[in-house]
Amino acid sequence: MVDRVPVTLDRRSPVPLYHQLAEQLREAVTSGRLQPGDPFENELALAERLGLSRPTVRRAIQDLVAQGLLLRRRGLGTTVANRQIHRRAELTSLYDDLQRHGETPSTTVLDLRTATDETAARALGVPADTPLHALIRLRSAGDRPFAILRNWLPPAVGDVTRTQLERDGLYAVLRERGVRPVVAHQTIGARRPTAPERRRLALRATDPVLTMTRAAFDATGNPVEYGDHIYRADAYTIDVTIDER
Repeated sequence: MVDRVPVTLDRRSPVPLYHQLAEQLREAVTSGRLQPGDPFENELALAERLGLSRPTVRRAIQDLVAQGLLLRRRGLGTTVANRQIHRRAELTSLYDDLQRHGETPSTTVLDLRTATDETAARALGVPADTPLHALIRLRSAGDRPFAILRNWLPPAVGDVTRTQLERDGLYAVLRERGVRPVVAHQTIGARRPTAPERRRLALRATDPVLTMTRAAFDATGNPVEYGDHIYRADAYTIDVTIDER
């Protein structure tokens, strides 16, 4: 049976009707009212129920399809897609992304030490023998592991504690210290996980992981952090918007 999502539209609002509709449908999916695999009310029925044109409803539904929240298949109709966490290619943290999607993130610090690393040092533009604050964390939502996060911080940023990292996201901890990244070079890819990574993320041998490396800097060009992260590909996407001006 199709669950009809309650929708309230303000036709006097300057906010377009398709956007009002899309936001309320998105909330029904992200809040868990609609579960992965649930059938979604078809375009014609939704248009008739709400007194909207089909193009308006089609645009709202297409927004959710583009975000990976709905799945349209010829002959099978529209269903709720498997739950994924979406990250925009911008300076946010996974902790922020999970919270924005209504999840409760948790962190397990796997390693925290001072060490040298040539790759991280080169990305941050500091000498190869610079002692960096190196940290490895396992990020989960509930009891489900999402990502392994490896980061290196330069000495000027200051040391961070296990308690701080398990309480909050790294960028929130840095903001508390007055450190704010504003520009970054980021590379996105995919690969097979190593055996230890598969165990940490509860993956099968054939499951891929998404990868992202990022070197971030503050407004004056000082290095803030270098990250080398992997994410479960079945639970995470990275959205990139191209704006040609």
